[in-house]
Amino acid sequence: MKKVETERIFLRESTFDDCEYFAKWEQMDSVTEFFTINKDRDYEEVVTEFICRQDDDDKLQLTICRKNDEKPIGRIYISNIDNHYDSLDITRIYIADKAIRGQGFGEEALRAALKLSFEEMNRERVTLDHFTDNKIAANLYLKVGFQYEGIMRHGGKKDGKYVDLHLMSMLRDEYFAQKNS
Repeated sequence: MKKVETERIFLRESTFDDCEYFAKWEQMDSVTEFFTINKDRDYEEVVTEFICRQDDDDKLQLTICRKNDEKPIGRIYISNIDNHYDSLDITRIYIADKAIRGQGFGEEALRAALKLSFEEMNRERVTLDHFTDNKIAANLYLKVGFQYEGIMRHGGKKDGKYVDLHLMSMLRDEYFAQKNS
């Protein structure tokens, strides 16, 4: 995968060294509040998960970095890369530092992930989901062109409790129609 750049950020494949960031970030309530990440997650779990995903062709781990200083600021995890159905799922996307949230970095990262998905990987369909009460994510996903498909009842599990998730998707034609408008 080549680096995908936008005005202020770039996406690159995650490296083992990024696990330190991921472990730190994924212990922060402000990051994990709306993800199916358990509170007891630690560095060892992050590393084990990272290594397993590295060897799996249907997964892609990306680090979001600022262009001006190349500092990692977030993460994207793509799964269910299906070459028969030309689809994938953006399973996790976040900007870690609360101080830089709300400045458009998340939108840039999501748009870069869509560019990668539709233009580089030639996908027909991209899905993602969000907790039913995550209004910030819902607004962002609608803004970039995702459409609701329905609610996955008990579609996730966090700290031993099942959670409902809103499923959203974007199709290739929708992506290019919005990009060209």
